Amino acid sequence: MKRVILIVFDSVGIGELPDAEEYGDVGSNTLGNISKAVGRLEIPTLYKLGIGNIQGVKNLSGCEKPIGNFGKCAELSKGKDTVTGHWEMAGIVLKIPLNTYPQGFPEDIIEEFQVKIGRKVLGNKVASGTEIINELGKEHVDTGYPIVYTSADSVFQVAAHEKVIPLEELYKICKIAREMLLGDRTVGRVIARPFIYDKGKYVRTSNRKDFALDPPGKTMLDYIKEAGLDVMAVGKIEDIYNKRGITEAVHIKNNMDGIDKTLGYMKKNKQGLIFTNLVDFDMLYGHRNDVEGYAKALVEADKRIPEIISNMNERDVLIITADHGCDPTTKSTDHSREYIPVLVYGKNLKAGVDIGIRKSYSDIGKTILELLDIKNDLQGISFKDLIDK
Repeated sequence: MKRVILIVFDSVGIGELPDAEEYGDVGSNTLGNISKAVGRLEIPTLYKLGIGNIQGVKNLSGCEKPIGNFGKCAELSKGKDTVTGHWEMAGIVLKIPLNTYPQGFPEDIIEEFQVKIGRKVLGNKVASGTEIINELGKEHVDTGYPIVYTSADSVFQVAAHEKVIPLEELYKICKIAREMLLGDRTVGRVIARPFIYDKGKYVRTSNRKDFALDPPGKTMLDYIKEAGLDVMAVGKIEDIYNKRGITEAVHIKNNMDGIDKTLGYMKKNKQGLIFTNLVDFDMLYGHRNDVEGYAKALVEADKRIPEIISNMNERDVLIITADHGCDPTTKSTDHSREYIPVLVYGKNLKAGVDIGIRKSYSDIGKTILELLDIKNDLQGISFKDLIDK
């Protein structure tokens, strides 16, 4: 196998993990609960690939003869955020979770940050990015104070109007926060969230920029790059791995643009990995508890999967998975501690194989390296032998 297309449906979990109670996520089942809420999800391609055949799924239709192989992965790492999930997928299991700040950031962090940037800040709480800019946008414009907020993720987010704090200054401010938030204060990402005023409300622009951390060990991406193959990142993948192990990258406007960019890389016929994150499920619908919007996004993405399959060559492998849950049917607007689905399709692979319930997301990375014939010491247990002809 010379090319793998790995697509992360961001936050599309498939049922609570055994330790969900520790995270306040009992009853969470992002995909199953959405399907139940809307009656039945019209996602025929995902059904055909075997998503309804995964052990323990609820409210999803099974397929008599799935064309894909199917299973689910538990998360070994502590946490339920984007960086943790993606890092584990690539072979890094975190025994100590990245810091989160459900009550906002401590006074010592905020005071030091204000001194270093020469401005006071607004907010400092857990909030939806779209809601907090409309809540505090006018005060920000009037005062010039940036808006600081966080979420269930290990993130320090700074929002500012592009005409009040120009982009380069905002990015500089975020770099200062990045340098501060290390050691005992470590957060996975510092995120610049620029916005403007348009049609009576404040709206975020596409000039977001993430300031991440290097993964604390060698990842699947490093192995692939070192083997002389390409690692083509679509969406926020480049940010999650802090550009490490990546040979090409492109950012996206939305899910459909992400699929377009994935197809664009496929048509280049380069060997290695195309690694895509489709973030709308999480960012636009999961965190906002928008069940109908989430369902519609799933239907739209499902309609595009046949394009990806039709552009696959004989040796390509497609893997569709997630990085955590974000169940929009629960009271919480945070991520949820869930299993992630794993669907694997390839013209030269077996079909209809149940790869079972995997102990770690890292089994995905281990399998990808074996499919690419790359020797490695990555954590995880490969399921290549189960699906290879």
